[in-house]
Amino acid sequence: MLDSNKPSVLIDGEAGATGVAIHILLEPRSDVLLKSLPSHLRKDPSARRDMMAEVDAVILCLPDDAAREATVMADELGSDAPKVLDASTAYRVDPEWTYGFPEMTEGQADWIATARRVSNPGCYSTGAIALLRPLVMAGLIPPDYPITINAVSGCSGGGRQMIGGHDRDGGPAFELYALGLEHKHVPETQLYSGLTRRPIFVPSVGHFRQGMLVSVPLHLDTLPGKPTGGDLHATLADAYHG
Repeated sequence: MLDSNKPSVLIDGEAGATGVAIHILLEPRSDVLLKSLPSHLRKDPSARRDMMAEVDAVILCLPDDAAREATVMADELGSDAPKVLDASTAYRVDPEWTYGFPEMTEGQADWIATARRVSNPGCYSTGAIALLRPLVMAGLIPPDYPITINAVSGCSGGGRQMIGGHDRDGGPAFELYALGLEHKHVPETQLYSGLTRRPIFVPSVGHFRQGMLVSVPLHLDTLPGKPTGGDLHATLADAYHG
């Protein structure tokens, strides 16, 4: 580890869209020492392993398979292994990893702070879980209730190709995608919302850079006890504001 009072961080995959965004967020911070490999060494396993041994934390901004390979590389360092935060979907439903949603349940923030392996939640999943989990835990929505999640996001989370398509003149105003109902955020959404039935998730992208709206329509008269909108609001407010 580096001899510094500030935690040192390596972004593995810093040239990708997610890595660039995280670099922009961390670079101006005075409480973090951001480390980086020269561009010609970023895919060199030996150089990556040596840098991992020097830092306190590694943020993996890689495709799933590459994230798994990087995790093995970090594990091989033994006592020199850094804390790993994975931005991919590789470990989001892995019970040996801590799900990085601090507001999800009591004590989650403390578990994240002390965990050696943290999986970063998906963007759509964060909104859907925040809406659904308190209502399922309170018994207002049965775990096997048929749920449909609708969401629209800006293009910045869709990778370079999608960003490029929307940045150009004449980019699409709005488009649905993942209509095969196999979006990568569905497993974590189902697990951490406490649902036993797989939800239907319909994502879409608008012609804007950032922002997200997640909605879950409910037929209140089909829910146990026929709760009102006020009941749902009170449950959500209690979950996040005490």
